[in-house]
Amino acid sequence: MSMIDPARAWLAQDPDETTRAELEALIANAEAGQPEAIAGLDDRFGSRLAFGTAGLRGELGAGSNRMNRVLVSQAAAGFAAYLTAREDSPSIVIGYDGRINSDVFAKDTAELMAGAGVRAILLPRMLPTPVLAFAVRFFGVSAGVMVTASHNPARDNGYKVYLGGDDDGSQIVAPADAEIAAHILRIADEQNVLELARDSNYETASDEVIDEYVKRTAALAPANPRPLTIVYTAMHGVGWEVTQRVLHDAGFTAPVVVDEQIAPDATFPTVAFPNPEEPGAMDLAIAKAQEVGADVVIANDPDADRLAIAMPDASGAWRRLSGNEVGAILGWRAAERVSSTIEPADTANRTLAASIVSSPALGHIAHSYGLPFADTLTGFKWVSRVPGLAYGYEEALGYLVDPAKVRDKDGISAAVEFLTVLSELGELGVSFAEHEAAFAEKFGAFASSQISLRVAELSDIPRIMTRLRDEPPASVGSFAVARIDDFIDGFEAFPPGDILRFWLAKGARVIVRPSGTEPKLKVYIDASSTEGDASERAANASAIVADIDAAMRLLLDA
Repeated sequence: MSMIDPARAWLAQDPDETTRAELEALIANAEAGQPEAIAGLDDRFGSRLAFGTAGLRGELGAGSNRMNRVLVSQAAAGFAAYLTAREDSPSIVIGYDGRINSDVFAKDTAELMAGAGVRAILLPRMLPTPVLAFAVRFFGVSAGVMVTASHNPARDNGYKVYLGGDDDGSQIVAPADAEIAAHILRIADEQNVLELARDSNYETASDEVIDEYVKRTAALAPANPRPLTIVYTAMHGVGWEVTQRVLHDAGFTAPVVVDEQIAPDATFPTVAFPNPEEPGAMDLAIAKAQEVGADVVIANDPDADRLAIAMPDASGAWRRLSGNEVGAILGWRAAERVSSTIEPADTANRTLAASIVSSPALGHIAHSYGLPFADTLTGFKWVSRVPGLAYGYEEALGYLVDPAKVRDKDGISAAVEFLTVLSELGELGVSFAEHEAAFAEKFGAFASSQISLRVAELSDIPRIMTRLRDEPPASVGSFAVARIDDFIDGFEAFPPGDILRFWLAKGARVIVRPSGTEPKLKVYIDASSTEGDASERAANASAIVADIDAAMRLLLDA
């Protein structure tokens, strides 16, 4: 019953009829002694959604531990206080996707920013995250907010924050996250959100910002690309409007769309999770590709900042390429472009970068071309901030192929770049399988796998990490452990983090870290081979990964 008072205080400032009704029912049932209602209040008010470098993300509903209009209003007012303390004339652009309440949260943010004296620009309608990230730089504003939960389940929403100026339109990192969070908590402690100053005279952007994004993204493609039969799915998200325009203006053949998934639908009715990485999420797209004899499947996640690719093999069977496979192919193209168009003496905009859990392949590519390479902590906020960046990616389907335009992963620009690769291969009479073989011959074959261990209790994660530190394995499967890098107190140029990196014989690698968003322990396994021809190299690398994967699963179960 201890949460009834906080629940009543929250109810008194909640402007949303839906969450008010939810909370009123919970309070009444909790006062009647119903255990489920008491537990429900404890869950909603026993903690608070933490604002961090990923902004906010969580389940929709009433309470401080949910995404709702009260929490978002507190976040907007706190962020406004941060901006006004930092600048004399701050400004912000706000975007939103097609999830439940995304438009409502965006409008609340615009009104509260304007009420606090921040110039606020609201994008004209639901649009992809890359357009918002581009808009921060296009308008030259102090900050940006994108209301989206990306590829999370339908019940979630989120609040992603960007900074302009010296941050160049990248997502926030420390210490900005803690400084903004402190302002948000002060607002939550001291003010009723219904009493916060609001101003409905914020600006609404014209389509000029969308037109410019389309123009600059289409310009990545060559003139008159080779015709391709493309199947596209928006995964019930907001990617199609902009992607359609970009591909048309770039000269690509109009895609065949997955009708069931092309329009925004916040319930995501055809997928268990609206994430193209999840098993089954691309089944409808692949079925459509088989039906029309497509050359490629292009899939965006719901806010279109990620890209997934599926390709047919020689037998006609389809496979989804991993993020590492796409990242390496696009990285090879980036290295070719940089080395042929930028003078070696010019060190600007020549760096390739990937997060540390991504495949080592990109580092090998950079070394082969004499280009700088940087590995970063996980999260695209780190990749996008690498100085002199020419290309960056992370294994979770995130690619940045045009850092001059946007400083975040961009699934639409990456789609243009991948289609350009296929177009150019077609002009040369080279199949994609032959291109992959050429990659293995030039750089070696790389293989990866990932283990996501979901835990019943969050305390299981530090327990496992402590065991791995205190009793590190001498070998994993058939491969001796050569070295262990522990990031807990910082490692080399990296800040402290709960990460262990095991270097094994034959250059194999295992990274273990807790998930930043779910109750999971994540394990990333990578190996490579330069023994034999391309097919033998691929088989060798895959066999090493399979051996290590099986051994790590046994080790984690111990």
